[in-house]
Amino acid sequence: MREVLTRRLTHEDDAGFDVKPDLIMMDGGKGQVNIALEVIKALGLDIPVCGMVKDDNHRTRALWYDNHEIDIDRNSEEFKLITRIQDEAHRFAIEYHRSLRGKAQIHSVLDDIEGIGPARRKGLMHTFKDIEGIKAATLEELADAEAMNQVAAQKVYDFFHKTNPIQSKGD
Repeated sequence: MREVLTRRLTHEDDAGFDVKPDLIMMDGGKGQVNIALEVIKALGLDIPVCGMVKDDNHRTRALWYDNHEIDIDRNSEEFKLITRIQDEAHRFAIEYHRSLRGKAQIHSVLDDIEGIGPARRKGLMHTFKDIEGIKAATLEELADAEAMNQVAAQKVYDFFHKTNPIQSKGD
């Protein structure tokens, strides 16, 4: 929490982050509010912070502001707004974590070869169809592959044909 808030409140060159917020609303109660207030104080800023106090079913039932719990009428427009803010924060966090999981699961052995980035990896896969085809290719075939050059071809060839203890363990 400290790291995220510090990054957000100290970035000035990023689009949209040069303007400080008028209010910070935390998706948590007293503990998260206190962390945010520590960061704000350390940065010499003056931004009000409130937190969403949850019930036993993780639904917002009150706000924590200025060391006081403020009850919210569940039928009020204020409650509906706070609920929409909370839902959007959850949606954003879920999408972000899904994207991280997706990136972590898409890993190719080609990513372990120095000098082979997305374009060369794509070119190799387009030319040879799979890793086995790349392993079986000659140095000349690799150099002739889409987006490749002689230096990159040599690195791929060496990776698959020289004794590599990591490579030979379970490839």
